[in-house]
Amino acid sequence: MKIVFLLHDTYGIGGTIRTTLNLATALADRHEVAIVSMRRHRTEPRFAIDPRIRLVPLVDVRKDSADLRDPRYTRPSGVFPAAESRHRQYNALIDDRVADYLSGSDADVLIGTRPGVNVYLARFGPRGALRIAQEHLRHDAHSKRLRAQLAPHYRTLDALVTMTEADAAIYRRRMPLPGVRVLSVPNSVPEPRVPTADGTAKVVAAAGRLARGKRYDLLIEAFAGVAEKHPDWRLRIYGHGPERDGLAQLIDDLGLTDAVRLMGVRSPIEPEFTRASVVAVTSEAESFGMTLVEAMRCGVPVVSTACPLGPAEIVRDGVDGLLVPVGDVAAFTKALLHLVEDEPGRRTMGAAALENAARFDPAHIARQYELLFATLRETRGARAHARRRAAARSRARDLLHRARLLGVARRAARLLRAG
Repeated sequence: MKIVFLLHDTYGIGGTIRTTLNLATALADRHEVAIVSMRRHRTEPRFAIDPRIRLVPLVDVRKDSADLRDPRYTRPSGVFPAAESRHRQYNALIDDRVADYLSGSDADVLIGTRPGVNVYLARFGPRGALRIAQEHLRHDAHSKRLRAQLAPHYRTLDALVTMTEADAAIYRRRMPLPGVRVLSVPNSVPEPRVPTADGTAKVVAAAGRLARGKRYDLLIEAFAGVAEKHPDWRLRIYGHGPERDGLAQLIDDLGLTDAVRLMGVRSPIEPEFTRASVVAVTSEAESFGMTLVEAMRCGVPVVSTACPLGPAEIVRDGVDGLLVPVGDVAAFTKALLHLVEDEPGRRTMGAAALENAARFDPAHIARQYELLFATLRETRGARAHARRRAAARSRARDLLHRARLLGVARRAARLLRAG
């Protein structure tokens, strides 16, 4: 089977790129796999790509590239949705290159990985292929305008895959897609090539973009209560982002410069997690929660906010980690102290985390996708019938609405004539 993934820019760093590569590598054990990158901004990808996977860049945006001199490069995209956050990075040249590639593709399965790319898939993907949209962000993270732009295109696809069942339920409720299979398949995380954490290090770790929604300010404030009782423990936060200077100032204001460090970016992150005994996530919302799974695959228990949507589907509260209310500093401090002060308990949780996180292994997730491919092929006729039936109902509703409006107009005209 020929499987093609469509990515925004395979040459960058990001969770969607990493998880796509994980899945593509697992599928390459039994299938012919390619990754099509809408853009190419550097010579080599930052992540290693399995040599069995064919990488196809469509538009080269590196300095001195001939693509930059193509007049279509400066014309805005007429396909990529205007409400999508990456809209300014798309243009008529990408539109044409994607259309040319997809129209000539002989792939059996095409998988898009972000909303705007999924619109390309809907517009240009050959109808003979299975066309699957992945949503790596939550439904509610999209603006109402973007959701309205996506819905008519998503209705033409075969499946919509979210990262959590909670998000799939929201799509089923708020964006009806007749004939489209809406389901969740979690991201995959491979077994790390590092020794499992032993739970003895007096370190709490966190990793991610230093952005407001991650609430690292709350984590630092919560850790202040840990440092007060256990001054030999340390907090290490990995990542970069716009909140860095503010977080550094907060660390200084709380007198935690010896206890808390902003470590910058580390890739891969797993070696850093194995040097910790607890990994913390304080986000207000997560579409999935890759950091949680990465930590658990290293045998590290986690403390996470019970934020929408991912953590509750990853962490088994009290078994392989702890879940606390969003925004509650005192509760987060209490949860951290629980693990800091109970070394046997956190080792037990770490062992459970290692065992439970195996369900996110790429081979297991790849089998879920293979089952989805088979199901979509088997149900093609039934889904097409459901789509036609829904379209007929929609047309009937429109005709009835127009008839009612016409009847109202005629009655008004009679009243005017009578008056």
